[in-house]
Amino acid sequence: MKLNRLAFKVGPGMRQGMRTEVPIPTRLVSNEEFPPMAQTPAQREVEARILAAAGRLAPRLGLSRRQFLRTSGGMAVSFIAMNTVFGHFFDVSDVEAAETAAVKEGKGAPYFIFDVQLHYVGDHYDPANAEAARAGAVSKGALVGLRGRARKFNPKLAADSGTVADLSWQNFLKEVFLDSETAIGLISTPPGPYPNEAVVPPKEMAHIRDEINRITQSRRMLAHGLVTPQLGRTDLDFMEMQAETLKVDAWKAYTGACPKGFEHGWFVDDEKIAYPMLEKARQLGIKRFCVHKGLPLGTVADYNHPRDLIKAAKDFPDFDFMAYHSGLLNVSAPKPNGDIPWTTEFCDMKKKEPGIDNIYMELGSTFGQLVSTNPAACAHLLGQLIAAFGADHVLWGTDSIWYGTPQWQIEALRRFQIPDELIEKHGYAPLTREVKEKIFGLNSARVFGVDVNAKRNEIPTDYLSQIKMSYLDEGADPSHRFYGWVAA
Repeated sequence: MKLNRLAFKVGPGMRQGMRTEVPIPTRLVSNEEFPPMAQTPAQREVEARILAAAGRLAPRLGLSRRQFLRTSGGMAVSFIAMNTVFGHFFDVSDVEAAETAAVKEGKGAPYFIFDVQLHYVGDHYDPANAEAARAGAVSKGALVGLRGRARKFNPKLAADSGTVADLSWQNFLKEVFLDSETAIGLISTPPGPYPNEAVVPPKEMAHIRDEINRITQSRRMLAHGLVTPQLGRTDLDFMEMQAETLKVDAWKAYTGACPKGFEHGWFVDDEKIAYPMLEKARQLGIKRFCVHKGLPLGTVADYNHPRDLIKAAKDFPDFDFMAYHSGLLNVSAPKPNGDIPWTTEFCDMKKKEPGIDNIYMELGSTFGQLVSTNPAACAHLLGQLIAAFGADHVLWGTDSIWYGTPQWQIEALRRFQIPDELIEKHGYAPLTREVKEKIFGLNSARVFGVDVNAKRNEIPTDYLSQIKMSYLDEGADPSHRFYGWVAA
């Protein structure tokens, strides 16, 4: 059992066949939970426009094209290209591409960034680094029962000189805390054939959390525990250990996942399977429940639909239920009326239950996918989430390290706006700074009891050298690498 050899990595240090320089993905990068579609003609045009603009502007600043694209000007030309191809969704001006001061002035005050979905791959997962020699692999579906469903990789993978160390917790820290504005993060994990065989077992997540908080002498990291209610008493005992010994901050569940020996998933509102687990969580005093909803995993997609959260939220009103991925079924163009598969349906269900106020919608992978492939769909999704659940019930998550540094997603949301015509036609609320402040971090801080104003110390750069992180360059220099895989 091996994790997919995450193929789409870009930036210096790669062989020429794998190298690209753009600071945002210009093709769909999978987080290992769905087969990505091929690069669209529109995305190819965006990429060409970014490279052409960089080629024009870089010499004026005495920089190479690659150097320019590592600057704030490179990020600006990327969003200018997106606006040209997709329509005006990003707040960016031509002057920002050539004048750093203009970028800084346009940003305004910094946001408090709390990322509630972060990932890496544990050292135990591939100790012999067998993945480095493979020219192809199966997706993470193999971890949850989809054995044998091979995925085709980008054929350029054969020229990839990367190793599984790219997915290590060391490189994860570099990408998240040095190369982005992320202030605090929550470590999560995909499931495994058994809870203590997850891609990152709860014991390791808690250890990394404690180590980072120790070296920074501040709260920079939180960690998930893992629940698998199909296992009955075994799961309840494991929960008790995680709560009392590991002091986990929340539970993570995969309703579509099948542990070893089981053939199907489960629903959160199943009174026989799920409710004993929720009662145990209540007894243990950890009532934050994060559940994978959308991006179907497992042999039966339906178990990933978020509708079961409605009854569970009513039956357990003292819990906070967080729907990871916001229930998004797949990346596709919205229907003419703006409907998004599964997410729109769930939003309509929530509107019929106005008394429910303990369901939160999380944006990991969902925002990154939609904003880079179909900004119109992204606008519809954000507009619908806010209308149904409230701006104070949408949580920021990036699903990084799969997408490299979260910074490009932070820049994208900072600049993203719902066009006036969609606001007028569908009654969506504008994405004001106040709304974005809530999404970026204030909402999660409230749910997780985090003091937004507390001092958060930096991770010392000498510590990075001591643990020999997989740096491309020493210091906080964004790599522009994306660790998900892409369609051939």
